[in-house]
Amino acid sequence: MHKDLKTLYRETITPLMIKEYGYKNIEQVPKVVKISVNRGLGEASKNSKELASSLEEISTITGQKPVLNKARKSVAGFKIRNGMPVGGSVTLRKEQMYTFLTKLIHIVLPRIRDFRGIDPSGFDGRGNYNFGLTEQLMFPEISYDDVNQLHGFDISIVTTAKTDEEAFTLLKGLGMPFKTK
Repeated sequence: MHKDLKTLYRETITPLMIKEYGYKNIEQVPKVVKISVNRGLGEASKNSKELASSLEEISTITGQKPVLNKARKSVAGFKIRNGMPVGGSVTLRKEQMYTFLTKLIHIVLPRIRDFRGIDPSGFDGRGNYNFGLTEQLMFPEISYDDVNQLHGFDISIVTTAKTDEEAFTLLKGLGMPFKTK
């Protein structure tokens, strides 16, 4: 069985990054701060049953109750009114974050059909990594029979890294399966 990510970070990644980047202080070593998981509801926002099941799925996957995001202004073209529910989001920190990241790296990503790794171009220039998953069925908690409609997720991994290169080294060390060019 694999080491838990916190131990792996402390015992392996930290000394490796201190050597590679020449940090003077252990606090300079980048670390994962939080993971934000969100989902836009689309058509589900008009159907209360679909909305409830979508939020329940996020809750089941992350182990935390999602916050309902509402529209800030009306957009006639999308038939959205001010205050209408448009999405759900969860911010994971500390133990829940590490649990989710472990599950994502070791269980969820390998279950993707024809998986060759995640795209390394998802870094934002400030050391954070963003990517999307197209469906919820790759999570083991979700039963195929309970799903009415396929919805994806946007996942943001926020780190204290100053550059994308440092963040890439950190996430690669944690076991994130990036595509090789």
